[in-house]
Amino acid sequence: MFGPPGTGKTLLAKAVATECGTTFFNVSSATLASKWRGESERMVRVLFDLARAYAPSTIFIDKIDSLCNARGGSGEHESSRRVKSELLVQVDGVNNTSDDGDKKIVMVLAATNFPWDIDEALRRRLEKRIYIPLPLEEGRRELIRINLKDIEVAKDVDINALAKRTEGYSGDDLTNICRDASMNGMRRKIAGKTPEEIKTMTKDQMYEPVAMHDFDEALCKISRSVSTADIERHEKWLNEFGSS
Repeated sequence: MFGPPGTGKTLLAKAVATECGTTFFNVSSATLASKWRGESERMVRVLFDLARAYAPSTIFIDKIDSLCNARGGSGEHESSRRVKSELLVQVDGVNNTSDDGDKKIVMVLAATNFPWDIDEALRRRLEKRIYIPLPLEEGRRELIRINLKDIEVAKDVDINALAKRTEGYSGDDLTNICRDASMNGMRRKIAGKTPEEIKTMTKDQMYEPVAMHDFDEALCKISRSVSTADIERHEKWLNEFGSS
């Protein structure tokens, strides 16, 4: 899965593993990194051995571009090449028949914000390359509703209008907007008060429902985190290497 940051790729991987009823292994390049020679390759082998032992299972490698960037660069370290080679070997043999004659079902998922940095050999092995774009208006509307489900909202809040105004915002951006808007009421309540006065205030005294002007203020402070150039680059890569 590839796409701009904050679009829910990790959450989608967890949802796939849950819906398929598989054991979920969530790893990153930091999880597999080691300063000891040969240790990183060994951890890659152990990861796939564990996945086979607990099959059916799903291995999810987040930010795979940092683990398997294109080989052959002048700054590439020998240990990095060894880890990539081991990962390629393991992905190739992931669903081979085991020693006891059983075929173990192991699914490999990966996510990246920079698909163009992934090693070509690994890209060929990851057969399905699925673009996770920014949410459309309907998706933004639902994400705003989800973020506000436990928050008291004033009657003047128009979620449909907010969904229209947040075109180009990622899921993470929308979460930040809702969080900031929900804090504005408390900020007004404690403005000008000393720390001692704030300590004496009750929860009810500090709280007020989130109103539309709170979202106006939040939108003035929080801009979209994904540029148009980023989206165009992802779409270009999708047209060249993406899967249907």
